Amino acid sequence: MSDILSPRAIMDKLVGFPTVSRDSNLDLIDWVDTYLTAQGITCHRHYNEDGDKAALFAHVGPDVEGGLALSGHTDVVPVDGQPWTSDPWTVTERDGRLYGRGCTDMKGFDALAIWALVEAHHNGVARPLQLALSYDEEIGCTGAPPLIEAMTAKLPKASAAIIGEPSTLRAVTGHKGSQGFHTRVVGFEVHSSLMHTGVNAIMEAAKLIVWANERNAENRARTPSTLAAMFDPPWTTCHVGEIEGGTAHNITAKHCWLGMDFRVVPGDSLSDWKDAYLTRVREIEADMQAVRPETHIEITKRYEVPGLQPEQDGEAEALARALTGDNGNHVVSYGTEAGHFQNAGYSAVVCGPGDIAQAHQPDEYITVEQFEAGHDFMRRLLTRLKEG
Repeated sequence: MSDILSPRAIMDKLVGFPTVSRDSNLDLIDWVDTYLTAQGITCHRHYNEDGDKAALFAHVGPDVEGGLALSGHTDVVPVDGQPWTSDPWTVTERDGRLYGRGCTDMKGFDALAIWALVEAHHNGVARPLQLALSYDEEIGCTGAPPLIEAMTAKLPKASAAIIGEPSTLRAVTGHKGSQGFHTRVVGFEVHSSLMHTGVNAIMEAAKLIVWANERNAENRARTPSTLAAMFDPPWTTCHVGEIEGGTAHNITAKHCWLGMDFRVVPGDSLSDWKDAYLTRVREIEADMQAVRPETHIEITKRYEVPGLQPEQDGEAEALARALTGDNGNHVVSYGTEAGHFQNAGYSAVVCGPGDIAQAHQPDEYITVEQFEAGHDFMRRLLTRLKEG
C-alpha cells in the first residue's frame, strides 16, 4: 500500500494535469487509477469513442445498492489569453487562497472525494461510497451519460449522488436545463449589386438572431412561475455567442455558422424549444430555396443538459443539509451533471466547496477556509456512512 495523501496533496497532483476539454485527460486518469489501486481499490474506466479520454468510477464498502456517489468532472476550461499571475497548472498558496486552474471548478472537490473514498475503504463504512469522475463536462456535460450507464452496469446502483460543483457548500436543488445547436447556413454567392438573385447566408442567419431576441423579449415579459422566479434570470434565454461567415463585402455570403443556445427554466421543455427553433429554421430555409433551390440550413445538436428539478423529500438534499446545516432554498442558472444523474434514477443535489464566481477566471482560486470546510464536510459524511 502506498502512502495515503492528504486532500491538498491530491489537489496539487490533479491541478498539475492540464486537462483542458480539447485535450486528453488520460494522464490524470492514469494517476488516479494508480493511486487508488495502490490503496486496494478497484477502478473502472469508460473511454470515449476516440479512446483519448476516460471516465473513472469506483465503489468501496458493502457490495450492495443504496450507496452514495460523489460526482466530479476532470476537464477544465482553457487558460489561453488569460492574465495569470502564477502558473495555472501549479497550486500556489498566497493570502489565504489556493490558486490554480480547477481549484474551484472542480478539482478541489475531486481531491476531497478521492480522499474520502480512500478513508472509507481503509476505515470501513456500513453504507457504500462511490466515486464518479467524468470527462467533457465543460463542453456540454457530454461525458456524463456514458459514465452513468457504465457505472450502473458494473456497480451496485447508488441511490443518491452529490455533484460537487462550487456552491459554497450550499445545497443546490435546481438548475436550468440547456441545449446548444451548431447552425450552418449555406447560401448562394452573387455580386452584391445583384443580391436579389443570390442568397446571403449572413443575412439569413441574422433572421435567426432576430427570432432569438424576440423570444427573449417575450419570455422576459411573462410572469414567471413560483419555481422559475427563483432563478436569475427567471425566464428561458436564447443566446448566440459565436457567428462567422462571408468572403468579401461585395459578395453575398455563401456560408455562415452560428451557435444557438437555450437555457430553460423549469416548466419549459427542452424539446419544445428545439421544435420551435427548427420550425423557424425551416421557414427561413423555404424562403431561401424559393430563390435558389440548392441553398439550405444544417442543424447539429452540440449538447443537451437536462435541468435539475427540486425533489420532494429528496434523499440527496436531506443528506447535504444535514452535513452543511444549510436550510436555504438555492437554485442556479448554470448547468451541471446533476440532471443526468437525476434522470438516471438517482436522488441528486449540487453541493461543493468554492464560489462559482471564481470558475473559469484568470487566477482561479479556492480559499483555504472553503477547502478546509470541504474537508470537514467529507469527515462528517464518512461518520454518517459508518452509521449506515
